[in-house]
Amino acid sequence: MSGSVLVVGGGIIGLSCAFEAARRGYKVTLLEPDRIGGQASGAAAGMLAPFSENTEQPDAFFQLCLSSLKQYPTWVNAVEQHSGISVEWINSGSLNVFQHEADLLPVQSRLRWQNKWGARAEFVEGSALKGIEPNLSQEAIAAIYYPEESHVYAPKLVEALEMACRNLGVTFFERAGDIQSIELIRGGGVSLLTSRLLEEVRAERVIICSGAWTGMYEKWLDISIPIHPIRGQICSYEGSLEEVRHMVFSSQAYWVGKKEGRIVCGASEDVAGFETSVTERGIKRLIKSSERWFPFFSGRQTVHQWAGLRPATTDGLPLLGAVGEEKSVIMAAGHYRNGILLSPITALLVGDLLDGRSQSASLLPFSPYRFTYACNN
Repeated sequence: MSGSVLVVGGGIIGLSCAFEAARRGYKVTLLEPDRIGGQASGAAAGMLAPFSENTEQPDAFFQLCLSSLKQYPTWVNAVEQHSGISVEWINSGSLNVFQHEADLLPVQSRLRWQNKWGARAEFVEGSALKGIEPNLSQEAIAAIYYPEESHVYAPKLVEALEMACRNLGVTFFERAGDIQSIELIRGGGVSLLTSRLLEEVRAERVIICSGAWTGMYEKWLDISIPIHPIRGQICSYEGSLEEVRHMVFSSQAYWVGKKEGRIVCGASEDVAGFETSVTERGIKRLIKSSERWFPFFSGRQTVHQWAGLRPATTDGLPLLGAVGEEKSVIMAAGHYRNGILLSPITALLVGDLLDGRSQSASLLPFSPYRFTYACNN
């Protein structure tokens, strides 16, 4: 397959799309206004948890997440082979923990529908729960165990994808500056200008993976793009995989053990525009939850605190699909806190769009035009 493709955005989604396009034989250029993996991707805990994150019903978004999880073994293998870097994928399973009897009322219906979709979930309580996660507080009276859920180390995945892209011949423009304009050329093609590059960057097609900044493209693409940043604050402790054996989700926070001797705790979320600093209030909330659910954290200092901007749409669904009469623009943005999980399926769908093999029915719930249509009706 020939043709030039410009990917705008060097987060996990942009890197994944560039990797897929390059594997399919396209001449790929990736343009990142700031630094590679600098926002939501770098702040992510790397959880691959479609069942824990989608608890209500098997809607189109849940099915997209589950499909992406099923792609992960093959996809991770390809990334690691092309990069020579391990992404530290750990098949830990997860626990959704509860502390009140009232919390258990909806559990059985949740188990029924999720197990129909392959969750293999189990309800555990008492000594059984203590046996599989010994350091949990006595306040944890029960949990749902999901053996199919896992996690990767997000910084390693970003590093591996960047290296894989470079090894496949992708051209990188990092710290290229703010996007000044994007022009759709009649008959096909795209021209893009930034504040730091001396010349326009041209390609036959462009994939917009600009995360929380995607809303700026409204004025050039003439569609409504209600994406806004949600600040996610995270902290980490020194700790081992034995201290927190699974990904553990409570109603207040989550905990994930990493091979680097760290236990990640997140995420405290708020709306703060494009501010990426951490706040005392946000981190204290995580520390309080950590000490409540895992008493061994009491008195233990955090070793790192950080924040990233998660790109959220007003309906919680990503924007996936082609834009414009010439179909020269493809959008892949608004993944909120599921960018790591949705990377394989997003890249696959974008690759099919590039090849002219889009599955329009499966993409309809995520159409980039859905907000425009709503405004016009």
